[in-house]
Amino acid sequence: MMEEMAKVVACDDTGWIRVEVEIKSACNHCDNNDSCGTSAVSKAFSVKAQQFSILSDKAYPIGEWLKIGLPESVILKAAALVYLFPLMGFFLGAFLANSFFMSSDMSAFMLGVTGGVLAWALARKKAALMEKSAQPVILAYIGQRINQLV
Repeated sequence: MMEEMAKVVACDDTGWIRVEVEIKSACNHCDNNDSCGTSAVSKAFSVKAQQFSILSDKAYPIGEWLKIGLPESVILKAAALVYLFPLMGFFLGAFLANSFFMSSDMSAFMLGVTGGVLAWALARKKAALMEKSAQPVILAYIGQRINQLV
């Protein structure tokens, strides 16, 4: 289970709470952080926080912290959709073009790109369906952070 700390930003009477998760970049953990161009680009264009709603059986005060979790299987399926589907579509399209138009590399490339784009579109629809069913769960109530009490 992938775990993350989330701050409660809204709570309603229907059982849904809105939480905010701070996005952490891997670029902040390297010794070359100050001189790295990738780190500068990541800091300039990265989203700092993401908000989403979680179904809850009880209300939590706004500003309190929760530990939320998401199964690793959801992350692995999403990665497979994003990376493997378009790649497999490209190879399948190129293979089919090579089988039918043996003399043309351009047709293999074009059908490969078409297969990759079609597989990407299919993966995008599948990811939208998976996103609806992949709901994070509340693992623990943390309360307030110590540095916020002062």
